[in-house]
Amino acid sequence: MTPSDPHAWFPQFYGNPAIRTLASACRWTISGQIGEETSDDPNKPPKRKAPIDVRHLLDGCMPSCQHAGPLRGAFALDETCLLTLDELTAAIPNAANAAFYLQAQTDGLLVLDVEADCPPGVATELLRLPGILYSELSMSGQGFHLVMPLPKNFHDFPVAVGKRVLREEHGWYELLLDHWSTFTRQPVPDLIVAHVKAATSTPAFASIEDLYAQLAVNASESSGISASAVNTAEDMPDIPYSQVIVEQALAGARHQLRDPGDFNHDLSRWEFSVLGSLYGWMRMQLRAYSALGVEYSTGDIAWLLYKAALDVIPARPKHNERRNGRPFLLDRAAALVADREARSPSLD
Repeated sequence: MTPSDPHAWFPQFYGNPAIRTLASACRWTISGQIGEETSDDPNKPPKRKAPIDVRHLLDGCMPSCQHAGPLRGAFALDETCLLTLDELTAAIPNAANAAFYLQAQTDGLLVLDVEADCPPGVATELLRLPGILYSELSMSGQGFHLVMPLPKNFHDFPVAVGKRVLREEHGWYELLLDHWSTFTRQPVPDLIVAHVKAATSTPAFASIEDLYAQLAVNASESSGISASAVNTAEDMPDIPYSQVIVEQALAGARHQLRDPGDFNHDLSRWEFSVLGSLYGWMRMQLRAYSALGVEYSTGDIAWLLYKAALDVIPARPKHNERRNGRPFLLDRAAALVADREARSPSLD
């Protein structure tokens, strides 16, 4: 360990088991200033803090590059732009932060982001939640980031499952499900920890499942395309890089798929969770190829998801039924794609 080793500066972060489970995912970068300085020119966007294309930076990003500012934003959620945490730490040991794109269904974790303007009493109750795996101060120094396990009742709220963020009605806190989280690596001060531990009243939130249910039950349907609007054609079309996309999605998701027992052996719910996990990994591959100019329709994505699902979901009689003129599982794949695309339509 050297004086410049960030592991020595932030041992609570780098040594944390939950952070280590995320460390191998190639979805890490730093959050930096993107764009030009504010000017009177309306064609020049003002600077904003955003996750950067860290590989481009390390390859020698210069002010002469053909994009606004010396840095450009991360346009893909994989090795095209991003690194593992260990790679990031080795490459930029003095980084001011560590930004990670969280995919709750894939990672098995979520982030509870407590805002700076959250009333102290509410913030204290959130810090009292059982099962917090990692906690830190937010970038403002007034809020908190809490890493929590994926709630056991996560799939009990189908609308909430497709959301990227579940926000408390006042905006005091939110659950990040499919979203960037910028870690400061600054631990919660001992004085605050002592105050939380000294609380003797009945906790406002019994568990992360309790908190999630309170937010998830109010999640509203997004207006967007329906499953029947996803045209999958009669036979699978010729989709560029289809085999590698399916194989890589399977390789990434297979070891993280949940067991039917987690859903009281409700196979329809379990199958939809499998499709969701596969889609999370597949979307990373699709973004990478889309960045190269390849275009994928919602029907293409549904077919790719269906092909991957056939490899991990055992056949059962219901699969012989047809919905919207196509095999049951293909229609379920189309339904999931329709839901996700309505919420986050761009692969860019």
